[in-house]
Amino acid sequence: MSRLKSTDRPYDIVIFGATGFVGTLTAEYLAAHAPEDLRWAVAGRDPGRLEALRERLPGGSAIGVIHADVSEPATLRALAEQARVVASTVGPYITYGEELVAACADSGTDYLDLTGEPEFVDLMFIRHDARARETGARLVHACGFDSVPHDLGAYFTVRQLPEGVPLRVDGFVTANATFSGGTLASALNQFARAGSMWAAARDRARHEPRLMDRRVSAPTGAPRFAGEVGAWALPLPTIDPQIVRRSAKSLDRYGPDFRYRHYAAVEHLPVAAAGLAGVGVLAVAAQLAPVRSWLSGRLQPGEGPDAEKRARSWFRVRFVGEGGGRRVFTEVTGGDPGYGETAKMFAEAALSLATDDLPDRSGQLTPVTAMGDALLERLRAAGIGFRVVAERSV
Repeated sequence: MSRLKSTDRPYDIVIFGATGFVGTLTAEYLAAHAPEDLRWAVAGRDPGRLEALRERLPGGSAIGVIHADVSEPATLRALAEQARVVASTVGPYITYGEELVAACADSGTDYLDLTGEPEFVDLMFIRHDARARETGARLVHACGFDSVPHDLGAYFTVRQLPEGVPLRVDGFVTANATFSGGTLASALNQFARAGSMWAAARDRARHEPRLMDRRVSAPTGAPRFAGEVGAWALPLPTIDPQIVRRSAKSLDRYGPDFRYRHYAAVEHLPVAAAGLAGVGVLAVAAQLAPVRSWLSGRLQPGEGPDAEKRARSWFRVRFVGEGGGRRVFTEVTGGDPGYGETAKMFAEAALSLATDDLPDRSGQLTPVTAMGDALLERLRAAGIGFRVVAERSV
């Protein structure tokens, strides 16, 4: 039974950027899984492509079409005013995202995206968190593979451990997948903007209230052989540990002293060494505009792996948590992380914001602080695994 909230706005959910690669997958997922009484629409800058998408979707005649373009801020304002929840797939977000965040914060509209860009998230907190708190808007970034499995996985692990004691959690990511042009563009953009990213992080730290009676950290671990998972552990330079840390700062359940470390897990040392070298090369190459342009041109935004490749892809995130004399091993598992499962996570997060009975919070939130248990149970029902592998006393 649907629990849609009453509203005078015409749409419960609008997908912005619906004709892009992940946007289309998200629209297809909603068309197949949304409650019958959900009022939703697709939005973007090309009405013709939106109409063609609608015609391909089951029940397409009931799906709205909205013209909205990042180069026309008035259209983004109109979009935000028509929706209760806006789900944006239009990145890189540092380039194209802020006007829509601002519009949603001003309109009291819930907003979610797929960003893995720390600079964007920090700047949106600095510029729009206070306004969103005033209007009741929930601004939830990183609602795809960045960072739902890691944020919810760490939360799920913490729930298995004693309350009120110091806790330590490490996450180890393994995946077999390819990526789209939009993902490549975002990654290159982040490496190229490293200085701006650190400046935004420092500015955010000056604006955020400090914890007075608790301690939360997410240090960058050193490369090591992690016997607890039988693999080489390489620190992952992603937004995920930052998201986990912010969830932990907001919720007392993470204990008085919480630490999280985030790694890629690689079985063989030569592969681990090659991975470290590859990240270094990409980071250096991204500083050179001609090389960055050439790399981006190898795979255009909007392009991505075909259905056959996605069907062969998978991910697994293993967590090792310890505290209060207990040690627990958990894991989060699923299929194609970058696209199939990201569209699932994104659509279910939008449905959660639109239909679930959630904590009374507003402003910039993480997936856990916005949706927590409700989203975790949605994803379990949708086929993403959350399980305890083993636990013991230490």
